[in-house]
Amino acid sequence: MLRSALLAILTLTASPLLGGEFFTLSGHGGPIKGIASDASGRIATASFDNSVGYWRDGQPQWLEAHAAAVNAVAFVDANTLVSAGDDFALYHWDIATSTARLMGHHKGKIMSLAVSPSGTTVASASWDGTIGLWPLDGDTPQFLTGHASSVNDVVFTPDGQGLYSASADGSIRFWDVATGQQKAQVLAGGFGINTLALAPDANWLAYGAVDGVTRIIDPNSGALIKDFTLERRPILAMALDASGQTLAVGDGQGYISALNTADWSLLADFRATQRGPIWALAFSPDGSNIHAGGLDDTLYSWPLNGPKDAQMTLADAAFLQGSEASNRGEHQFNRKCSICHSLTADSQRRAGPTLQNLFGRPAGTVPGYIYSETLQTSPIIWGAETIDALFDLGPDVYIEGTKMPVQRITDPEDRAALIAFLRSHSTPQE
Repeated sequence: MLRSALLAILTLTASPLLGGEFFTLSGHGGPIKGIASDASGRIATASFDNSVGYWRDGQPQWLEAHAAAVNAVAFVDANTLVSAGDDFALYHWDIATSTARLMGHHKGKIMSLAVSPSGTTVASASWDGTIGLWPLDGDTPQFLTGHASSVNDVVFTPDGQGLYSASADGSIRFWDVATGQQKAQVLAGGFGINTLALAPDANWLAYGAVDGVTRIIDPNSGALIKDFTLERRPILAMALDASGQTLAVGDGQGYISALNTADWSLLADFRATQRGPIWALAFSPDGSNIHAGGLDDTLYSWPLNGPKDAQMTLADAAFLQGSEASNRGEHQFNRKCSICHSLTADSQRRAGPTLQNLFGRPAGTVPGYIYSETLQTSPIIWGAETIDALFDLGPDVYIEGTKMPVQRITDPEDRAALIAFLRSHSTPQE
């Protein structure tokens, strides 16, 4: 009770526009995958709930167009932003009207976006192994090829003429933006690289990898400048403040490390989530706060130099709870379903439709939810046999083309327990 009360007080009293204070932004219906902050302090969030949140004075404006999880968001200017995600799509948003222009698609999930310094081009990193260069005036995009696996991150050089890319193939490559040609392979042969950060004067390049490696290298030669690898893996997010003086690093164990780029000393190192990873980081305009997103449906903004008393004050989300907190069927629902689905009369801004009254319901029929074409035309009627088959075979096999996450429940007794739990939330029962 004391810890919950502390968080409630902080949430109500701290203003998102005040530097150096802890605050939260709540309202999404799923984990936060991407964060952007502009020079005025406004914040945009990309979420697993298929939505982009645009925040002013702590209040959200929801931008809805994506058909799957949104992984990345970036401001173009004070009036527009871009977003991309698991639906392979890239959207250009007019914030004032909450309307979006579809810029186009990759052939795989889009994991990261970067806006050129001139504000004329957006670069996208995709799991289809390519990099997209998208003119914001609507001209035809260009796709850069060369990586042998998924591309996870991209970052422009300060003059906008060059682009660095990081891939699951373990390489960092440098591209000429005007020609689309690869100019150099800066790094190769290691574990998959998830995230990049480039100095404002381009005299160093930081990267974080699957095996926990956090290194700063010369962006031209690849020579090591500093190794800051800790016993935490993987490294999932990096952010650089506007001055280039502080680099934040987020890892799979929920920690944020802040480094002074002048001498690479450690400024702060703290756990910013109860469990789970840090997927997204961004700084406030003055560099006093680090905004962080992960498994929770809440953005946490941590003061860089202030106390971290509020850390780990939330109760675990339902999908993190162990079997001791529920019966077997509820435990399976919490682990496999609750991150995307509610059991209430509405879908509560979740990535998937409500599962209340699931039994006997034809697939693809919850009003107001945007289904994939596969489910819209599916003959499936949800019941014990179809739910069992879904988790026995996996959604990607049972419903080819669905946007449901790939997951299975291999134990027949666990599947039976989940089915019984879902049946108990259906009226009338099958």
